[in-house]
Amino acid sequence: MTKIDVLLGLQWGDEGKGKIVDVLTPDYDVVARFQGGPNAGHTLEFNGTKHVLHIIPSGIFHREKINLIGNGVLIEPRIFRQEIEALTEKGVDATQNLFISKKAHLILPSHRMMDAANEQAKGNAKIGSTLKGIGPAYTDKIARNGLRVGDTLAADFRERYDALKRLHLQQAKALGFDVNAFRVDGMTLDEYERVWMESIETLRRFRYVNSEYFVNQCLRDNKKVLAEGAQAMMLDIDFGTYPFVTSSNTITAGVCTGLGVAPSTIGRVMGITKAYCTRVGAGPFPTQLDDETGRMLCEQGHEYGATTGRPRRCGWIDLPALRYACMINGVTDLFVTKPDVMNNFETVCMCTGYEIDGQLTDEIPYEYNTADIRPQFTPYKGWMCSLEGTASYNALPKELLDYLKAIEQQTGVNIRAVSISPDRKDVLFKQ
Repeated sequence: MTKIDVLLGLQWGDEGKGKIVDVLTPDYDVVARFQGGPNAGHTLEFNGTKHVLHIIPSGIFHREKINLIGNGVLIEPRIFRQEIEALTEKGVDATQNLFISKKAHLILPSHRMMDAANEQAKGNAKIGSTLKGIGPAYTDKIARNGLRVGDTLAADFRERYDALKRLHLQQAKALGFDVNAFRVDGMTLDEYERVWMESIETLRRFRYVNSEYFVNQCLRDNKKVLAEGAQAMMLDIDFGTYPFVTSSNTITAGVCTGLGVAPSTIGRVMGITKAYCTRVGAGPFPTQLDDETGRMLCEQGHEYGATTGRPRRCGWIDLPALRYACMINGVTDLFVTKPDVMNNFETVCMCTGYEIDGQLTDEIPYEYNTADIRPQFTPYKGWMCSLEGTASYNALPKELLDYLKAIEQQTGVNIRAVSISPDRKDVLFKQ
């Protein structure tokens, strides 16, 4: 029986997971998403074309590979249909190799309304939701009110749908939300609902499976399985910067609950980190640079959310947070992305510790959101040259190799590969 390998983000998302999954997919038989939903945006770029996936696993462009949407994933049918149509335009027939868990929960139009209502009710304390309905859908899952993919086959599906919609309307009105003024992409709730219901028919074209049996059978058949995470470690509902987090477990342990596999089946854990740090939305970010350097990182790194389009906050790499992520997830291999963004920096820095109330620490404090954290930066000489055309890991500039070696020493985890451009061909594996 083979092990299931895991790939996940170690920062606040946007580390380049989609690209690395795409690069690794030839080594696997199955790529399986285990949590998150359309709030994820995994960008792949090859043959001069950019592709953004939100719900569908990043191995979908490899037609001979199985792709699975696991039970821990949330599916918004209209967004799913849009992804399928975009793939079809590119000549990809996802019906041939995409399987969907019957236990995956659905995001209803009224979940998106509740997302907007909750954010409005929080006022200045809002967390910066993507307004895709993620939080309300996971709330209904935990409250045992949710609708699942398998329910779309039930004779009374519409009755169940209407009952949950009525509950959401009551909740939104109780929050003082004007449900009649709510719009999604210019559509009223009723208009969006009609499109949503039509999209259910697209969903039904795919093969629904009992994914826990499906995955475990794949492992018994010695198929190699790669579990693809969405969002990232520091957005985990339990171990992230709560409450500025997503609504699911983004960590390695989430693979077990999001796919239905035993902890003993977990093999390698591959963590992705940028050579610097970014964050979208509200929440603590100790190494953020509110200066020209931060703006340069944003512009040169094209740091705008694949899902929201919002500019990302940028700063130096945060080693205390990265060490924490490696510890929680049991990371065995590091992938470092986007060092090319810093090609023109004479000096690059990394945060190796925090000063809090006059005390030095390398741990993430419980009071991460409120503490006066002063990052302790260590400077490194920049490489001041283009990385374009670099043929191998060891051919990288000495200054960059020194920087990467410092990351290994600080985390205790070996770097497996470095990505030096958005294109899938520019991932340099260490020999």
